[in-house]
Amino acid sequence: MYRYFARLYEKYALPVYPIALFSYDRPKKAEPNFHQVAFPNKLVLQFNYDVIQLNRLNWREYLQQQNPVASALMAKMNIAPQDRPRVKSECLRLLATLQLDPARMQLISGFIDTYLRLNTQETEIFQSEIAQFEPTQQEVVMQIVTSWMEEGIQQGLQQGELKIIQRLLTRRIGDITPELQERVRGLSSTQLEDLAEALLDFSTEADLVTWLQQQQ
Repeated sequence: MYRYFARLYEKYALPVYPIALFSYDRPKKAEPNFHQVAFPNKLVLQFNYDVIQLNRLNWREYLQQQNPVASALMAKMNIAPQDRPRVKSECLRLLATLQLDPARMQLISGFIDTYLRLNTQETEIFQSEIAQFEPTQQEVVMQIVTSWMEEGIQQGLQQGELKIIQRLLTRRIGDITPELQERVRGLSSTQLEDLAEALLDFSTEADLVTWLQQQQ
């Protein structure tokens, strides 16, 4: 924290307010909030910074805060196992009241879904919680949930398509380098479809390299 502070302060010559945000689940012991350089006869440096340790915060205290950051970070706060479905639904309820633009809505809702994954039983409870929302909030939340489902289906299809193409490449040109494998994994769905057709004409790894260069 001190190094980050010093580099920013040196680069921009502006006051820097240092905050450390911890989002892990464990351990729950309090993190230090200062850095000190001291000698037996002298204190050379006392650097203090704020600590926000999500696993030590009670999510209930943030339910009424009209703040998009709160709606996202509640998903990583101290949550009892039985409260997980309710926390996810309350995160979305809060998000629905903020009237954000679509890009920010997608960013924050994606954070919530990523860091608060529910099992089948929890999902049923989550859906029953949503059913009790007032109609306006329920409509917005259902749009978010639907987008999650569509994205999951699309990712599943793309992963299946990727595996088939990787197998076809291996049969056409043999094993490819890890670097080329990573470049193939980074292709869009449309590019994967084009590669599935183009690889029929490949005979060496060089053909794949040339094709990938053309996609840049």
